[in-house]
Amino acid sequence: MNWLKRMRPRIARAFTSKPDAPSNLWAKCPSCDALHFHQDWEKALYVCPGCGHHRRLTATQRLQFLFDDGAFETVACADVPTDPLKFRDSRAYRDRLRDARRKTGARDATMIGFGQLEGAAVTIAAQDFGFMGGSLGMAAGEAFISGARHAVKHRCPYIAVTAAGGARMQEGILSLMQMPRTIVAVQELRAMKLPYLVVLTDPTTGGVTASYGMLGDVHLAEPGALIGFAGPRVIEQTIKEQLPPNFQRAEYLLEHGIVDMVVHRRDLRAMLARLTRLLMPARAACARPQDTAKAAPEAADGAANTTADAPADMPADISAASAAKNAR
Repeated sequence: MNWLKRMRPRIARAFTSKPDAPSNLWAKCPSCDALHFHQDWEKALYVCPGCGHHRRLTATQRLQFLFDDGAFETVACADVPTDPLKFRDSRAYRDRLRDARRKTGARDATMIGFGQLEGAAVTIAAQDFGFMGGSLGMAAGEAFISGARHAVKHRCPYIAVTAAGGARMQEGILSLMQMPRTIVAVQELRAMKLPYLVVLTDPTTGGVTASYGMLGDVHLAEPGALIGFAGPRVIEQTIKEQLPPNFQRAEYLLEHGIVDMVVHRRDLRAMLARLTRLLMPARAACARPQDTAKAAPEAADGAANTTADAPADMPADISAASAAKNAR
């Protein structure tokens, strides 16, 4: 009897144990629940082949996808106070920030990269919704401003890829002050006649939409992205009415003139490259990152009196819009 008791657990494990398998072998689409082999999904840029859902990317993934060969230099940003208001709700803000950094491996929600986009130097700011909802705080605002000034210094286009739930409430008024600060940074780009492009991804709401998210020369959006200020649930509860289908989605905003185009992720790099070639004055175009220090003074000499020549493959409507902006 004792022998049987000792053998029973071993027999049960022999029939119930499963072979070890990598936990990331398969991935489930959050929209249609379809299972995809992880390597195939990665090759598809995390877009579901079945329903076309665009999965959210981290800031690092976004920068690697946009830059040539995934290579870029991280632009350093100034340090900011970690918890200036000593804020606490159900948990201390300092603890929430520490957990977000441990989870994502990033210092904050916005990351700035400098590299090549189809052979031309660009500066790109990418937000990570996985870092406290991509919220705009002092660190994120400082990062955006550092990216804009880096683009001004190197005379190259600036691209912002947004993904945020709004201002970071744990920083109070200090978070809200990042809205006018980022607007001033965009004005510095315009004063130097440098292109500023915005890619709106899911979701882009709140203070980001109310500031630098809607100040681009051209606004692009990924399919199905939620874009607005307040969310649809809050609006419905406020006005006591049912909203139209796909309200605040990228396609709805395109129909109503809020965004200029909705671009599939596989076509995004090519479209951004075409737009930067169109909007960047020929003599102000900067060299490769390693040559920028030598090329920037030469570019600055003639940047004020140059005009943009549209590439032969540029759509006519985009060329006309650019001509109108240059005339203004």
